[in-house]
Amino acid sequence: MSKRFIVIAILFNVCLIASNLFETKIFTAYSIVLTGGLLIFPISYILNDCITEIWGFRNARFVIRTAFIMNLFVVGVAQLVRILPSAPFWNGQEHFDYIFNADLRITTASMLAFVCGSLVNSLIMDRMHKASAEGKDFGWRAIVSTLGGESLDSIIFFPIAFWGVGVRNMLTMMVTQIVLKTIYEIIILPITSMVVKRLKRYEY
Repeated sequence: MSKRFIVIAILFNVCLIASNLFETKIFTAYSIVLTGGLLIFPISYILNDCITEIWGFRNARFVIRTAFIMNLFVVGVAQLVRILPSAPFWNGQEHFDYIFNADLRITTASMLAFVCGSLVNSLIMDRMHKASAEGKDFGWRAIVSTLGGESLDSIIFFPIAFWGVGVRNMLTMMVTQIVLKTIYEIIILPITSMVVKRLKRYEY
Protein backbone atom coordinates (compact mmCIF):
# COMPACT_ATOMS: atom_id res chain seq x y z
CA MET A 1 0.00 0.00 0.00
CA SER A 2 1.30 3.48 -0.87
CA LYS A 3 2.65 5.99 1.66
CA ARG A 4 -0.11 8.40 0.66
CA PHE A 5 -2.77 5.92 1.69
CA ILE A 6 -1.04 5.39 5.04
CA VAL A 7 -0.82 9.15 5.70
CA ILE A 8 -4.49 9.73 4.88
CA ALA A 9 -5.53 6.70 6.97
CA ILE A 10 -3.57 8.06 9.95
CA LEU A 11 -5.14 11.50 9.50
CA PHE A 12 -8.58 9.87 9.40
CA ASN A 13 -7.87 8.17 12.73
CA VAL A 14 -6.62 11.43 14.28
CA CYS A 15 -9.70 13.35 13.12
CA LEU A 16 -12.04 10.82 14.71
CA ILE A 17 -10.23 10.74 18.06
CA ALA A 18 -9.81 14.52 18.15
CA SER A 19 -13.46 15.17 17.26
CA ASN A 20 -14.62 12.98 20.17
CA LEU A 21 -12.42 14.95 22.56
CA PHE A 22 -13.61 18.27 21.14
CA GLU A 23 -17.24 17.23 21.65
CA THR A 24 -16.87 18.30 25.29
CA LYS A 25 -16.71 21.94 24.16
CA ILE A 26 -20.13 23.51 23.63
CA PHE A 27 -20.34 26.85 21.87
CA THR A 28 -22.93 29.04 20.19
CA ALA A 29 -22.87 30.59 16.75
CA TYR A 30 -25.68 33.02 16.00
CA SER A 31 -27.75 31.47 18.81
CA ILE A 32 -27.18 27.96 17.43
CA VAL A 33 -25.75 25.55 20.01
CA LEU A 34 -22.93 23.45 18.55
CA THR A 35 -20.15 21.15 19.72
CA GLY A 36 -16.44 21.57 19.06
CA GLY A 37 -16.36 18.27 17.23
CA LEU A 38 -18.29 19.87 14.38
CA LEU A 39 -15.14 21.70 13.31
CA ILE A 40 -13.11 18.58 12.63
CA PHE A 41 -15.44 15.58 12.33
CA PRO A 42 -16.61 16.45 8.78
CA ILE A 43 -12.97 16.23 7.69
CA SER A 44 -13.13 12.49 8.38
CA TYR A 45 -15.95 12.22 5.82
CA ILE A 46 -13.90 14.15 3.28
CA LEU A 47 -10.95 11.82 3.86
CA ASN A 48 -13.33 8.88 3.63
CA ASP A 49 -14.44 10.13 0.21
CA CYS A 50 -10.82 10.41 -0.92
CA ILE A 51 -9.96 6.91 0.28
CA THR A 52 -13.03 5.36 -1.33
CA GLU A 53 -12.53 7.25 -4.59
CA ILE A 54 -8.86 6.33 -4.94
CA TRP A 55 -8.46 2.97 -3.17
CA GLY A 56 -11.99 1.57 -3.13
CA PHE A 57 -14.62 0.58 -0.57
CA ARG A 58 -12.68 -2.40 0.75
CA ASN A 59 -9.73 -0.26 1.87
CA ALA A 60 -12.07 2.44 3.19
CA ARG A 61 -13.85 -0.16 5.29
CA PHE A 62 -10.48 -1.28 6.71
CA VAL A 63 -9.60 2.30 7.69
CA ILE A 64 -13.01 2.83 9.31
CA ARG A 65 -12.61 -0.33 11.38
CA THR A 66 -9.09 0.70 12.37
CA ALA A 67 -10.31 4.15 13.44
CA PHE A 68 -13.04 2.54 15.53
CA ILE A 69 -10.54 0.28 17.30
CA MET A 70 -8.06 3.13 17.89
CA ASN A 71 -10.80 5.34 19.31
CA LEU A 72 -11.92 2.52 21.59
CA PHE A 73 -8.30 2.09 22.68
CA VAL A 74 -7.96 5.79 23.57
CA VAL A 75 -11.22 5.75 25.52
CA GLY A 76 -10.14 2.64 27.42
CA VAL A 77 -6.68 3.96 28.29
CA ALA A 78 -8.17 7.30 29.35
CA GLN A 79 -10.36 5.51 31.89
CA LEU A 80 -7.30 3.68 33.23
CA VAL A 81 -5.37 6.95 33.59
CA ARG A 82 -8.33 8.55 35.35
CA ILE A 83 -8.30 6.05 38.20
CA LEU A 84 -4.57 6.36 38.84
CA PRO A 85 -3.91 8.18 42.16
CA SER A 86 -3.13 11.84 41.61
CA ALA A 87 0.11 13.40 42.84
CA PRO A 88 -0.45 15.46 46.02
CA PHE A 89 0.59 18.69 44.31
CA TRP A 90 -1.58 18.17 41.19
CA ASN A 91 -5.03 19.81 41.23
CA GLY A 92 -6.19 19.06 37.71
CA GLN A 93 -8.16 15.84 38.36
CA GLU A 94 -11.54 17.53 38.08
CA HIS A 95 -10.67 19.04 34.71
CA PHE A 96 -9.12 15.80 33.47
CA ASP A 97 -12.25 13.91 34.47
CA TYR A 98 -14.45 16.43 32.69
CA ILE A 99 -12.68 15.73 29.40
CA PHE A 100 -12.08 11.99 29.68
CA ASN A 101 -14.88 10.71 31.93
CA ALA A 102 -16.69 8.80 29.21
CA ASP A 103 -20.43 8.65 29.54
CA LEU A 104 -21.35 5.10 28.49
CA ARG A 105 -24.47 6.15 26.62
CA ILE A 106 -22.79 8.97 24.69
CA THR A 107 -19.71 6.88 23.95
CA THR A 108 -21.85 4.02 22.64
CA ALA A 109 -23.90 6.43 20.54
CA SER A 110 -20.80 8.07 19.12
CA MET A 111 -19.08 4.79 18.25
CA LEU A 112 -22.14 3.21 16.67
CA ALA A 113 -23.04 6.35 14.74
CA PHE A 114 -19.50 6.74 13.43
CA VAL A 115 -19.21 3.18 12.13
CA CYS A 116 -22.63 3.15 10.48
CA GLY A 117 -22.41 6.67 9.06
CA SER A 118 -18.88 6.25 7.71
CA LEU A 119 -19.65 2.88 6.11
CA VAL A 120 -22.79 4.24 4.45
CA ASN A 121 -20.89 7.31 3.24
CA SER A 122 -18.21 5.10 1.71
CA LEU A 123 -20.70 2.63 0.26
CA ILE A 124 -22.72 5.36 -1.46
CA MET A 125 -19.56 6.91 -2.86
CA ASP A 126 -18.35 3.54 -4.14
CA ARG A 127 -21.66 2.56 -5.75
CA MET A 128 -22.06 5.95 -7.43
CA HIS A 129 -18.47 5.80 -8.64
CA LYS A 130 -19.04 2.42 -10.29
CA ALA A 131 -22.30 3.63 -11.84
CA SER A 132 -20.81 6.83 -13.28
CA ALA A 133 -19.00 7.08 -16.57
CA GLU A 134 -15.27 6.68 -15.85
CA GLY A 135 -15.78 7.80 -12.25
CA LYS A 136 -16.83 11.33 -13.19
CA ASP A 137 -18.93 13.80 -11.15
CA PHE A 138 -16.86 13.40 -7.99
CA GLY A 139 -18.30 16.58 -6.45
CA TRP A 140 -21.88 15.39 -6.77
CA ARG A 141 -21.01 11.95 -5.38
CA ALA A 142 -19.13 13.49 -2.45
CA ILE A 143 -22.12 15.66 -1.48
CA VAL A 144 -24.69 12.86 -1.80
CA SER A 145 -22.56 10.36 0.11
CA THR A 146 -21.89 12.89 2.88
CA LEU A 147 -25.59 13.70 3.16
CA GLY A 148 -26.42 10.00 3.44
CA GLY A 149 -23.67 9.23 5.92
CA GLU A 150 -24.22 12.28 8.11
CA SER A 151 -27.98 11.69 8.15
CA LEU A 152 -27.56 8.14 9.41
CA ASP A 153 -24.90 9.30 11.88
CA SER A 154 -27.26 11.89 13.38
CA ILE A 155 -30.29 9.57 13.32
CA ILE A 156 -28.33 7.05 15.41
CA PHE A 157 -26.37 9.41 17.67
CA PHE A 158 -28.90 11.96 18.90
CA PRO A 159 -31.73 9.65 20.01
CA ILE A 160 -29.27 7.53 22.00
CA ALA A 161 -27.12 10.34 23.41
CA PHE A 162 -29.80 12.96 24.06
CA TRP A 163 -32.93 10.95 24.76
CA GLY A 164 -35.11 12.94 27.13
CA VAL A 165 -34.45 16.45 25.79
CA GLY A 166 -37.69 16.40 23.83
CA VAL A 167 -38.45 15.30 20.30
CA ARG A 168 -38.54 18.84 18.93
CA ASN A 169 -35.16 19.77 20.41
CA MET A 170 -33.66 16.51 19.22
CA LEU A 171 -34.93 16.97 15.67
CA THR A 172 -33.60 20.52 15.66
CA MET A 173 -30.14 19.35 16.68
CA MET A 174 -30.20 16.52 14.14
CA VAL A 175 -31.24 18.70 11.21
CA THR A 176 -28.78 21.44 12.21
CA GLN A 177 -25.86 19.01 12.35
CA ILE A 178 -26.76 17.37 9.03
CA VAL A 179 -27.18 20.69 7.23
CA LEU A 180 -24.04 22.31 8.65
CA LYS A 181 -21.84 19.28 8.00
CA THR A 182 -23.11 19.02 4.42
CA ILE A 183 -22.50 22.74 3.88
CA TYR A 184 -19.01 22.18 5.29
CA GLU A 185 -18.47 19.51 2.64
CA ILE A 186 -19.71 21.81 -0.13
CA ILE A 187 -17.51 24.73 0.95
CA ILE A 188 -14.35 22.65 1.09
CA LEU A 189 -15.24 20.60 -2.01
CA PRO A 190 -12.83 22.48 -4.34
CA ILE A 191 -9.93 21.51 -2.07
CA THR A 192 -11.17 17.92 -1.81
CA SER A 193 -11.48 17.66 -5.60
CA MET A 194 -7.97 19.05 -6.06
CA VAL A 195 -6.54 16.52 -3.59
CA VAL A 196 -8.35 13.65 -5.32
CA LYS A 197 -7.06 14.72 -8.74
CA ARG A 198 -3.49 14.82 -7.48
CA LEU A 199 -3.82 11.48 -5.76
CA LYS A 200 -5.16 9.92 -8.94
CA ARG A 201 -2.20 11.33 -10.84
CA TYR A 202 0.24 9.60 -8.48
CA GLU A 203 -1.69 6.42 -7.66
CA TYR A 204 -3.00 5.44 -11.11
